[in-house]
Amino acid sequence: MRYMLLVCGDLPAYEAMQADGSFLPDCDAWADEMRRRGALVETGGLRPPDDATTVRVRGGEVLLTDGPFAETKEVVAGFSLIECADLDEALEAAARHPVARHGTIEVRPLLPA
Repeated sequence: MRYMLLVCGDLPAYEAMQADGSFLPDCDAWADEMRRRGALVETGGLRPPDDATTVRVRGGEVLLTDGPFAETKEVVAGFSLIECADLDEALEAAARHPVARHGTIEVRPLLPA
């Protein structure tokens, strides 16, 4: 089953990650381990919410808004799409993700195709 790991955090979490000298190497090591296990489908970081464009279609008209869909204190900073046998395995992978030390990993199962 596939699971989306949504990498989230607020400004203090982001600052803590930047101050943690082992953070980026640990992220690379986590991704390498998940690839070795055959579990990592895709992973990536996202630019800040200020760089977002929100798209809505109302009454046949395309409405574009600069910035995120909603103002929140916590933002989605990245993602990892993993394939695991079950939720327990996905939760174990999320708990080992370096972002879990400072921010939040939201684990969501994908709907069947």
